[in-house]
Amino acid sequence: YVAPVESGGGSVQAGGSLNLSCEVSGNTDSISCLAWFRQAPGKGREGVASIVPSSGRTGYVASVKGRFTISRDSAKNTLNLLMKNLQPEDTAVYYCVADHTLGSTACVTAIQASDANEMYTYWGQGTQVTVSS
Repeated sequence: YVAPVESGGGSVQAGGSLNLSCEVSGNTDSISCLAWFRQAPGKGREGVASIVPSSGRTGYVASVKGRFTISRDSAKNTLNLLMKNLQPEDTAVYYCVADHTLGSTACVTAIQASDANEMYTYWGQGTQVTVSS
């Protein structure tokens, strides 16, 4: 069992930055893929960024590439998402997710898939990010 817990959400103006963190506890040695998803009001959950813990390979959806950076601190078992140049369309609840079956290639490519949320087993409770114009 794996339990992700997010922190670091908040409210910022457009152009601002936020850093989300996620503490992952439980059977962390079994995790093959970590990711961030988000859900905007009235929309479904969409992938944002992913990382392979063993190699550091990353994947991003086009809308955040160049603005968001996903990283992992293996010593602290934490996952981070540094978000820069935030825009109102980034407003959403952000979720930290983990899985122990996804392979490396699937981890970094499937994040863009419309059904990516179905591939992850463990979900945090989410943290709200609000960006005002």
